[in-house]
Amino acid sequence: MRTIDLTPLHRSFIGFDHLSSLMEAAQRNGEKQPSYPPYNIEALDNDRYQITMAVAGFNDTELSIESENNALLVKGEKAASGNTTQRQFIHQGIAERNFERKFQLGDHVRILGAELDNGLLIIDLQREVPEALKPRKIAINTGNVLQD
Repeated sequence: MRTIDLTPLHRSFIGFDHLSSLMEAAQRNGEKQPSYPPYNIEALDNDRYQITMAVAGFNDTELSIESENNALLVKGEKAASGNTTQRQFIHQGIAERNFERKFQLGDHVRILGAELDNGLLIIDLQREVPEALKPRKIAINTGNVLQD
């Protein structure tokens, strides 16, 4: 895998150490992240997002969603089957294995809710920037600021 040298960015941006560490962490996680279960991330508008995960074979009691420190963790754990007879598959295309999928969320992104519909887990997200951090217009005075 190609590595990206972020050294030129460190010279130009001051106070963005957190951003560079996030980029480096994402690069490391890309190598470790499993491909199961498949998912989509969709931007519904400027500040609303939706994650859709294909979790066929899981019910809502076997899924858990946790949010902590700008990270979203989705886990699926299949309950132990009480059926003692061994099943013999000719073809098994539906994976019924446990999974753990972690998403890194941006600042001020909160989880609105989640629903399970026809084997798809849908998680709604929204970015809510506090009023103090939103851009504001600064008025320019035309009078003489410095007076004797």
